[in-house]
Amino acid sequence: MMASGLSAVVAELALSEALWRIVWLRDYNTRIVLLGTVLLGLAAGQLGVYLLLRRRVLIGDAISHATLPGVAIAFLWSVSLGQEKSLGLLLFGAAVSGSLGGMAVLFLRHAAKIREDAALGIVLSVFFGAGVVLLSIAQQSGGNAAGLESFIYGKAAAMTSEDVWLCGAAAAVVFLTTGLLGKELRILCFDSELARSQGWPVLLLDALLIGLVVVVTVVGLQAVGLILIIALLVTPASSARFWTHDLRLMLPLSAVLGAISCTAGTIASATVDKLPSGAAIVLAACALFMVSFAFGTQRGVWWRLTRMWELRREQDEQHLLRAMVEHLEARAALPSLTGELKSSEPVELASLIQERNWPLHKVRRWAIRLSQKNLVVFSGDGRLQLTPRGLLRAVEYVREHRLLERYLMERASAHVSQADREADYLEHGLLPEHLAELSDALHEKVPQLPPNPHPHDIEPTADSK
Repeated sequence: MMASGLSAVVAELALSEALWRIVWLRDYNTRIVLLGTVLLGLAAGQLGVYLLLRRRVLIGDAISHATLPGVAIAFLWSVSLGQEKSLGLLLFGAAVSGSLGGMAVLFLRHAAKIREDAALGIVLSVFFGAGVVLLSIAQQSGGNAAGLESFIYGKAAAMTSEDVWLCGAAAAVVFLTTGLLGKELRILCFDSELARSQGWPVLLLDALLIGLVVVVTVVGLQAVGLILIIALLVTPASSARFWTHDLRLMLPLSAVLGAISCTAGTIASATVDKLPSGAAIVLAACALFMVSFAFGTQRGVWWRLTRMWELRREQDEQHLLRAMVEHLEARAALPSLTGELKSSEPVELASLIQERNWPLHKVRRWAIRLSQKNLVVFSGDGRLQLTPRGLLRAVEYVREHRLLERYLMERASAHVSQADREADYLEHGLLPEHLAELSDALHEKVPQLPPNPHPHDIEPTADSK
């Protein structure tokens, strides 16, 4: 028992030492693979943003599958010449075949007038089918065909220093091209018809984008394989969109997310025995996508739910302030907006609940939040009082609502009750320029409170007459 316990401790220490060697990059091969995949992740992340915005993400999938027949043909050609298998020749064949696949998509779309999704499906299936046939022929040719299947699934562990230089060159080409033609690529992605109307070579720019995809795809064959390279092109860019709408921030963010995915996947592959590097990189990218999908500050689920909750709270508070102004207005107790502003008269909480049919617990919660913002004074005896600041804010809300009501009744022939409901939906999205346009359209030049289109159900009290 002591011997077995000692052996377990020794094995654990050896595993810890191996993990530390990987984490601190003490192994030369780990440094080579990590550097190569990071450069690939940077290039793929940067390029993927343009593919995503151009809605051409699947063209990367078609091009990656189209590289397989080029690899097989290059190998068969080298065998026929009696030469050894050369990685450079195989990648050259993949580049030629991938370029032909990309041009075939453009030809079918523009010349044959076939829908893009159909063109992508045709090119992907035909080229990949041809590649599978040629690959089986190559494996039966008698040459050294071992390792050809790694182009399908990827084998980053086989990367050499020459491959790292190749990844660096590809990243440099991508960053240099997107930097020099950033303006042209932006307008191509956002409004290709405008670019065409201004005389820009849209087809040439599309071809250039496809050429960059071919470069990244061919370089990425060694790391993640032709099946999974599309994930490295699309997933970091999709993740970046959940964090920002600014293209100037989206591009570097996508590149960084691609590099992080490659780093995490490479370290996981080096740590876990027999874990494919390509699959690990893609899974790491998908994990970052899920985090971005959940917590992204612009389009993430949590952000949207939080924003909707905050908007609902703001709308409820606006409705309470508006109800207080209309309650005071019905009793001729609304303070004057000229001269020195004063707090309003107290409003009974029970009266508002009776008029609006609101739940008591919700109104009390709204009142507490408004009192924390110094817009109302909420006393413990169930009475609300508008502060001078709250009075100005509440009157502005009522004015916006009534301007919308008047506009809908006068310009859209809406009934008074229908105009009230529609104004409730629209008023919370009014911008200052929209309010100015409404005032001009209704000839309301003076920022005063328009008359209430609804007849008051409450008569002024004896004290307010």
